[in-house]
Amino acid sequence: MRFRANPRGVRAPLVWWLLAVVLTFGTSCRPEPEDLSSRLWTEDFSLRVLPTPAPPHAREPVKYKVVVRDTKTGQPIEGGEGRIFATSIDGANTWEPLLAGPELGTYYATLSFITAGQWAVAIQFRRDSTRTLQRVDWMQEVFPARGEKK
Repeated sequence: MRFRANPRGVRAPLVWWLLAVVLTFGTSCRPEPEDLSSRLWTEDFSLRVLPTPAPPHAREPVKYKVVVRDTKTGQPIEGGEGRIFATSIDGANTWEPLLAGPELGTYYATLSFITAGQWAVAIQFRRDSTRTLQRVDWMQEVFPARGEKK
């Protein structure tokens, strides 16, 4: 009796195995999306601030997501009060209250930057109305409006 190997039957499992290895390796080696959030601290709070779109552009609404946690316990702060505000080098101002979002300890506000350039941005936040406001400040680069040359 003569043995005839089925080329399709022999190679097919090998091809499928190699394909599975390549796909598994390729999907597991994808870079994670870059975290563009800023980490800021006050005496009692740690804040993670993420603008969308990032980086922000002038004359577009920029939605800020602010996640507030207790620095000692790491617990999310619910029922807090605060605002985000900004001033440009030219003296233009914008501000909005922080509104509680659906996620625990998450607050949202939308700012509109009318000009491109450096903006001084700050958040004031407190656990409740009986506590003092705590403040964090940072500089935010705002890019020119889309379609506008710098």
